[in-house]
Amino acid sequence: MRFKQLHTSSLCLLPNRTRIHAQSAAPPRRNTSDFFRSPTTKSLPEPRTKKVTDSDIVKCNIAITTHMRNGQCDVALRLFNSMPRKTTVSYNTMISGYLSNGSFKLAHQLFDEMPLKDLVTCNIMISGYIKNKNLLAARQLFDEMPVKDVVSWNAILSGYAQNGLVDEARRVFHLMPEKNEISWNGILAAYVQNGRIEEARRLFESKERWPVVSWNCLMSGYLKKKRLEEARQIFDRMPVRDAVSWNTMITCYAQNGRMEEARKLFEKSPIRDVFTWTAMVSGYIQNGQLHDARRIFDEMPEKNVISWNAMIAGYVQSKNMDLAGELFEAMPCRNVSSWNTMITGYAQSGDIARARNLFVKMPHRDCISWAAIIAGFAQNGDSEEALQMFIEMKRDGERLNRSAFTCVLSTCADIAAFELGKQIHGRVVKAGYEFGCYVGNALLAMYCRCGSIDEAYNVFKRIEDKDVVSWNTIIIGYARHGFGEEALKHFESMKRASSRAPDDAQNLMRSMPFEPDAATWGALLGASRIHGNTSLGEKAAEMIFALEPWNSGMYVLLSNLYASSGRWVDKKKQHMLKCHSEKLAVAYGIMKIPSGRPVRVFKNLRVCEDCHTAIKHIAKIVGRLIILRDPNRFHHFKDGVCNCGDYW
Repeated sequence: MRFKQLHTSSLCLLPNRTRIHAQSAAPPRRNTSDFFRSPTTKSLPEPRTKKVTDSDIVKCNIAITTHMRNGQCDVALRLFNSMPRKTTVSYNTMISGYLSNGSFKLAHQLFDEMPLKDLVTCNIMISGYIKNKNLLAARQLFDEMPVKDVVSWNAILSGYAQNGLVDEARRVFHLMPEKNEISWNGILAAYVQNGRIEEARRLFESKERWPVVSWNCLMSGYLKKKRLEEARQIFDRMPVRDAVSWNTMITCYAQNGRMEEARKLFEKSPIRDVFTWTAMVSGYIQNGQLHDARRIFDEMPEKNVISWNAMIAGYVQSKNMDLAGELFEAMPCRNVSSWNTMITGYAQSGDIARARNLFVKMPHRDCISWAAIIAGFAQNGDSEEALQMFIEMKRDGERLNRSAFTCVLSTCADIAAFELGKQIHGRVVKAGYEFGCYVGNALLAMYCRCGSIDEAYNVFKRIEDKDVVSWNTIIIGYARHGFGEEALKHFESMKRASSRAPDDAQNLMRSMPFEPDAATWGALLGASRIHGNTSLGEKAAEMIFALEPWNSGMYVLLSNLYASSGRWVDKKKQHMLKCHSEKLAVAYGIMKIPSGRPVRVFKNLRVCEDCHTAIKHIAKIVGRLIILRDPNRFHHFKDGVCNCGDYW
């Protein structure tokens, strides 16, 4: 049987007539000498080379495309090199595949080697240049092309738009000999993405028919600028709406606290996918309506991991870890965000044992997981364990993020671990986080509290966008180290840069990872008085009175704010000023205390602005030093000024 198989395979090399003969009769008996016949014997013809057809080339090109889609660039290259004949499509397939797999250099090399380039080749390469942020090379190739189609023009238009060069994109758009929907949507998106919403609106009105994607683009531009009414007008005018249209509008209403409008749209929506339902759940959670969020969550016909995570995060934010834990256990599938949310929740509620237990059980950790557990130990006073986890994180090879650096630097400051703090500083520099205020402030505090004020100042200088925390830390650092003049010098510098203050402070409070307390809102109220921002001050006061309605000092601050902004009706205070006890006490002291001696007054409420101003004038008129102590500080009035500089 083995011989028969060998003999049959040999027949493939014989001419057709011999093959037919072999099939119609038994093979002739051969003697031993037949197997040693010279290869040059003329009785055996040369084997034929199979001709490569166009169909074979197409099959190879399809196989190359498949390999590239699977990320198998080496396999695709071997097949490409083995092809006896390559077409322009073969080269284009390879170049496009390299670009989609991020191998720009290999794509460029093959492009240079290509014997004949067509229009498709150039279009592919223009997109490759743009994807790799080389707009100059893309434009050069575009200009060299002898023939361009609408794809070429759209590619270069998209390149300018993606790089924020809206005017260049507009010039390209106007020069286009032919425009399609992609061209119109490309220039519209360029205006919207770069904040030029009015130009986008004018362009939109200049053309009658637009696809739904363009309507959605313009609507999202208004929503990004918080112009909800104009966005709703666009939504109402849409001839056709898709799921993106409904979900975008519902989500924006929900995120801006307008849950009634979001609910009405949700009920009208003909398309309710998992994203629509999740938008409602997230909206109710963001607005503190957990009961409504859970009702929607329970009604959802389909839930994804984002839906589960949103509901769990809502319970974590409300400190209800029991219900958060129940949902977490019931989840059919979890991602790393699910675990991180629970670890953070347990850590922030002081249950570090459960946080660590979950951390150990995690199937996969990321840098947020490590930062959460490190922060948990640090916030619960276990500094040594926090540092140990940081060391394990480095051993595990996990990338260190800002949160991890900030937590471990704060821990070094707490236990005065100066040498370790310096080592971490080196890693901060390598990671490129040194110049940001988030990590920079932690570095600054670490050096201040570890007794190295010079290195603290060096860090302070390098922080690019100094916030109120940066200034306060360096001022307090100098003061604690006994450098009073340096502290005052930086205080004056902070006042000169005070055009940061109220709005930046409010933005900082919004981005805080925890809820601001009454003291934080009080600082914002004080800043509002100094900068004359009455509306912001009223909002801060409202939050304070909700948290601490008994805080009389804050009522005084609000009253001072109304006075400084000229709102005497709101202050209702002129007739009360004569009754303020500190002025009566100062007057009594001036009468009873011998001339030349300071008048000292102590009170249990914060001094109001009116009394503060009055005592400055009194001190100047009578030529006396008047020392007033309120719950916050000592005020030294002399020659018409107070040593607090009117900041208290």
